[in-house]
Amino acid sequence: QVQLVESGGGSVQAGGSRRLSCAAAGYTDSKNCMGWFRQVPGKEREGVASIDRYGAARYKDSVKGRFTISQDNIKNTLYLQMTSLKPEDTAMYYCATTLSFCGSLFSTRYDFWGQGTQVTVSS
Repeated sequence: QVQLVESGGGSVQAGGSRRLSCAAAGYTDSKNCMGWFRQVPGKEREGVASIDRYGAARYKDSVKGRFTISQDNIKNTLYLQMTSLKPEDTAMYYCATTLSFCGSLFSTRYDFWGQGTQVTVSS
């Protein structure tokens, strides 16, 4: 069974940085691809960043140049480095994995999800 566990969330002031981690377990298939999503209460979950099997990344427009997705295949860990954080980045952040839609930013195309880690950016 696939398990994804996020960590690294917390409170940070605007302009600050934070690095999220997502430890994956339960599969060793290198064909899995991963992504980061976020959600605030009352709104739909939105794609923030994704990475395909070749390391190519895609980003939501509003985080381009500020967020960087990366993965360590040996440690089976996904990262999201967030810099120049803004109050509108406040959300619960989730990592997820997909076999069929590598690189997608659509949450419906992901199969397994972590429990999330809260990021709160104060002005």
